[in-house]
Amino acid sequence: MENFQENTEDKDLEETESASGMDASGEPSEQSMESLLEMYEESIKRFEEGEVVNGRIISVDKDHVLVDVGYKSEGLIPINEFKDVEGNVNAAVDDDVEVMIEWWDEEEERVILSKEKAAKVKVWDAIKDVYEADGTIEGVITNRVKGGFSVDIGVQAFLPGSQADLRPIRNLDEMVGKSFDFKVLKFNRKRNNIVLSRRVLLEAEREMKRAETLAAIEEGKVMEGTVKNITEYGVFVDLGGVDGLLHITDISWGRVKHPSELFAIGDPIKVMILSFDQDNERVSLGMKQLVPDPWTFAEEKYPVGTKITGRVVSLTDYGAFVEVEEGIEGLIHVSEMSWTRKVRHPSRVVSVGDEVEAVVLDIKPESRRISLGMKQTMPNPWDVISEKYPVGSIIEGKIKNITDFGVFIGIDDDIDGLVHISDISWTRRIKHPSEIYKKGDTVQAKVLDIDKGNERFSLGIKQLHDDPWKTVGERYPAGTDINGTVTNVTDFGIFVELEEGIEGLVHVSEISKEKIKTPVGMYNVGDELTARVININTEERRIGLSIKRLEVDDEQELLHDYVNNSKAAPSSFGELLKENLKEKLNGDTAAAEEKAAPETEQSPAMDTDDAGGQEPEMQEHDPVQESGDDEQDRS
Repeated sequence: MENFQENTEDKDLEETESASGMDASGEPSEQSMESLLEMYEESIKRFEEGEVVNGRIISVDKDHVLVDVGYKSEGLIPINEFKDVEGNVNAAVDDDVEVMIEWWDEEEERVILSKEKAAKVKVWDAIKDVYEADGTIEGVITNRVKGGFSVDIGVQAFLPGSQADLRPIRNLDEMVGKSFDFKVLKFNRKRNNIVLSRRVLLEAEREMKRAETLAAIEEGKVMEGTVKNITEYGVFVDLGGVDGLLHITDISWGRVKHPSELFAIGDPIKVMILSFDQDNERVSLGMKQLVPDPWTFAEEKYPVGTKITGRVVSLTDYGAFVEVEEGIEGLIHVSEMSWTRKVRHPSRVVSVGDEVEAVVLDIKPESRRISLGMKQTMPNPWDVISEKYPVGSIIEGKIKNITDFGVFIGIDDDIDGLVHISDISWTRRIKHPSEIYKKGDTVQAKVLDIDKGNERFSLGIKQLHDDPWKTVGERYPAGTDINGTVTNVTDFGIFVELEEGIEGLVHVSEISKEKIKTPVGMYNVGDELTARVININTEERRIGLSIKRLEVDDEQELLHDYVNNSKAAPSSFGELLKENLKEKLNGDTAAAEEKAAPETEQSPAMDTDDAGGQEPEMQEHDPVQESGDDEQDRS
């Protein structure tokens, strides 16, 4: 029994020594040393560079984190790998952490670990799983690179520009910083190459929506969509995988110059299905159809005489179009813009975008037309102009314009009065008003006539003074001798200025008792001469003059003086005078008178012909009348 106990105790002791690796003396047994050596060798073989293992944090200081991974020595990890973006350290003693074995430092006899690289290894494994399962992965576009974008999916991946969206992206910078789901197109861990695609997912989503949309589309249905593209003729709207065209004419009842004024790509929009060609999958859309046609109630809303306020939307040569409300435009014709001004183009009165007031003159809803007037919003100055400036009153104003036919004088309220060229002077012959006036001159004029219907205001300058021709007969009665200046010499006579603006004509037959074909060469412009007034026609403004009558009267006067006063007679009368004198001296008075009378009348100073004792020139012709239209041709 004692032997059994001893044997048992010895056996327990051996088992204990064997388990502890120590012998009875407390020294490591030979068997335990071999076991530890085997365990050490196995631990070295178990860890390789690049392998990810689990470890436990045993200490943390300001520079490193010490991690026990069951290796022959603890490993060090830089403290920065445990800091977040705000700089906080996320590490505590006894925390479990996955690390990667980077390499063994022989000098320090310490293993170098990396937490970040371990995380990347896990990411690569996760990405590989997604790639093999044809799944999706979320990432953030970090920046633009050549040909596309760089995407953070735990590691950096490449997103080609053509795979970023269904359509080309105009502003690539808008994508940076945004998070999306991606499909992994290529995966190569050895080359660190990952290629992503967002377009594949969008196409799949679009096809799914397309089927749903096609099944839901029907004419007259109101649907919501997104502006996909904008052209000058309309807007393409994505209804959910199916594109529809919203034509520019169906955007609004009003005027739309370009769809880009109302929409931008990506804008949500509500439209009505106008037509659907299922075979060709063409959809026509309308937006204005969502509201009633404004012309339906236009006649009730804007009866004739209504004053409206609108915006000028366009100009033409004949007027301005004004938007009364969305969908209703009216025309203000140039003739309805001003009471007084002759508007040649509406741009001289209004501009596109101006807010104007107008009055409805006419409305025709069936033809979608409204006629408007601007001048009707103001009093018509022609209604009061006749009261303010009655006929015969004197006005004063500046010359605003000069034309071939007269001058326009500004009065007030943009009313211009016309002084016709014939009403500038009673006597002066004017070829063009610019000979006397220039633009801006201040002049006075008399109101001659006001034609309100035709909006004409007639003025006269010469009417400020009496017509000198009315009294010319008093100043120059027939038989009066005048002194004047030759103003013109023509084949039919000589024009002589009696006073400023008053001329008389010496007809060629009244120049000399001798017959003259033309006075040209005998007289020159500027010559001073004396003539006798023989005829006056105030209505036709003509004065007949004669030089010949002066010569005849002078000879008769000389003869009379010679007979009565024994003065010397001119040689031309020598023989005649002697004969008459002898008869008088012999006392044969009757014979002398009978003989002298016809001799005197037939003297060389008179051209009797068949006059019968009357002045032949006055009987045979009127030199004033004969000059007729020739007087108008003189230069």
